[in-house]
Amino acid sequence: MSVLASPPPAGPGVHPPFPAPPVEGRGKRIGLGFGIAGGIALLVCGGGVAALFGLATAMDNAINEQADVVVTRYMDAVQDRDFAKAYDLLCEDSQAEEGRVEYSARMSSTETVRDFAVGDVDLTYGTVPVNVTYADGDTAVLKAELAQNTSTGAFEVCGVGE
Repeated sequence: MSVLASPPPAGPGVHPPFPAPPVEGRGKRIGLGFGIAGGIALLVCGGGVAALFGLATAMDNAINEQADVVVTRYMDAVQDRDFAKAYDLLCEDSQAEEGRVEYSARMSSTETVRDFAVGDVDLTYGTVPVNVTYADGDTAVLKAELAQNTSTGAFEVCGVGE
């Protein structure tokens, strides 16, 4: 009986039946892939942070603009000594605490406002600083207290004081 022996190994110059996987440049390609993936992740996350920052800035500007309009209308009425109009601009709680006649009498006894400048909203306390110059030249920094109207969502002045 004869035993079949395996064929002798191929000599030099014989090609394997399949190509060998490339070896050179493998680390470079992996590093490049991670670099590109990291860059894309940075762009996406950075864009999200930039979008949130832009949204927060826009909301802050909108709140300041709304508060500025409301406080300016109220202070214009006080400056013009149109206390009926100023009373109508007060929030419901302030109107409930003090009637129109009492408010007008109290405001008539105050010093005349010559000029004023409205500052930015302090959202922590719901106030807006108002730099006031009176007719006699005295100045003061008053705080306008704000509240939101529950039915409209608009800001309203609840009072101005030191």
